[in-house]
Amino acid sequence: MSSPSNELLWAIIGLILTIGGTFVEAFMTNFPWSWTEQGIQIHSLGVTYQIGAVLLTGCLGGKRAGAFSQLAYVTLGLFWQPVFSNGGGLEYLLEPTFGYILGFIPGAWFCGVLAFRRDKQLEWLAMSCLFGLAIIHSFGIVYLVGLHYVKLFILDAPLLLWPTIAQYSWQPLGGQLVLVCAVAVLASGLRNILFY
Repeated sequence: MSSPSNELLWAIIGLILTIGGTFVEAFMTNFPWSWTEQGIQIHSLGVTYQIGAVLLTGCLGGKRAGAFSQLAYVTLGLFWQPVFSNGGGLEYLLEPTFGYILGFIPGAWFCGVLAFRRDKQLEWLAMSCLFGLAIIHSFGIVYLVGLHYVKLFILDAPLLLWPTIAQYSWQPLGGQLVLVCAVAVLASGLRNILFY
């Protein structure tokens, strides 16, 4: 599994999934046992598949593939293409979400480290995704605090810190936890199919 060609392939797949997941909103249906009474109802999770793609790459490709795919995503977004949700370019460094995007790199790496630490147990894959998500949010919050002070003292355009943290860390957390569960189940199934 750790051959350079496999890691390159998973890094490319992870990059494509992250770019695609950035622009696709995540939905879920009501529980199947209520379909006969209520019909199939679709509910938005309030997030995109982007973080799910980051964590899935770590769970399937490992630490290097996960980190390289996200490093390529950040580089592509900052210097060449508008692959981030609100565009791209160096001016994106002043966006409140950029710290979370930076957190994709260590989040995918750490998720990949834990995912391959033990055999492909569903619980262990879910735990590795949870730790990866925690790292992404930690980087995002630290970046928001730094951006708050940069905007306050240098740019003279203060950022409301606590409402911004609530908007980007607290509000999407429920939907992201659903994605963590889905990624763990999908990664477990795919790793069983691929025999690794």
